[in-house]
Amino acid sequence: MKRRSLARLALAGLLALGGANAIAQQDYPSRTVRIVAPLAPGGAVDILARILAERLSAQYGQPVIVENKPGASGHLGAQFVAKAPGDGHTLMVGTIGIHAAYASYKKLTYNPATELQPILILGEAPNIVVVPANSPYKTFADFLADVKAHPGKINYASAGAGTSIHMVTALFELASGTRMGHVPYKGSGPALVDLMAGQVQVMFDNMSSSLPHVQGGKLRVLAVTGAKRDPRFPDVPTIAESGVPGYSGTSWFTFAAPASMPPALVDKLNKDVQRVLASPEVVARYHQLGLNFAPNTPAEAAAFFKSETVKWNRVIEAANLQLD
Repeated sequence: MKRRSLARLALAGLLALGGANAIAQQDYPSRTVRIVAPLAPGGAVDILARILAERLSAQYGQPVIVENKPGASGHLGAQFVAKAPGDGHTLMVGTIGIHAAYASYKKLTYNPATELQPILILGEAPNIVVVPANSPYKTFADFLADVKAHPGKINYASAGAGTSIHMVTALFELASGTRMGHVPYKGSGPALVDLMAGQVQVMFDNMSSSLPHVQGGKLRVLAVTGAKRDPRFPDVPTIAESGVPGYSGTSWFTFAAPASMPPALVDKLNKDVQRVLASPEVVARYHQLGLNFAPNTPAEAAAFFKSETVKWNRVIEAANLQLD
């Protein structure tokens, strides 16, 4: 009899907890939601965070704000999110550097693989190789020949050491047997300023942040980093077509949360964000930014993280990339 009573109490407790959890999901969000952009304003991460913030705010009837926390190639902001309560009021737009290429940092004081969880993959896009409009490089072949002829003399910009821009460039160096000087910034925004001013010679940038400057005539596109040409630049070759056979590297972006967030809230946010990304205006905006999106679940995103981590760990090991 006593055992039955205990069982009933336990069942009642579980039902109460489930009911409270369901109520919590219905009440979400109960206050301002903060989306951390762990890189500087002006880059793809910042752009995506602002797209989400504006439309989720309208959906929820609560303020959704973007907070830029650049530093340590995104890990400063990512650690802040990892340590936050998992109540859905602190979220993050993430990158390859945070979720898959973190092995290049040996002294991190948090573990991205266990302290963060994906809500979904927001999109993937090839990077574009861009140079100033007045650059002597008219084609990717011109650039490749100069890099091969002058090892270590050509400087490239990135959004930070270990970011997707750095990693796709390191992959190019590995595949082509070349070596350049790396100049890391705290995001694509400041890196592009120096690129257009001629302080650095080239950048394998996210299309979303470089595209306005290409359209404005301040940057020239030499190649795309994906496996095939991009419809936005049908006359621009891939790197693989331009002297580095087999090369392919893309950037992808995520919406992520602290690992302590309950699965029911993760699923709710996944559906809410997919609703945003399916809206015609966001579909059109994604096309403008060169981003591709395919619906995905948290479990599918987590599996993708694991496979990408294996891929980028190979690059990190082969290139001996230790960034701290």
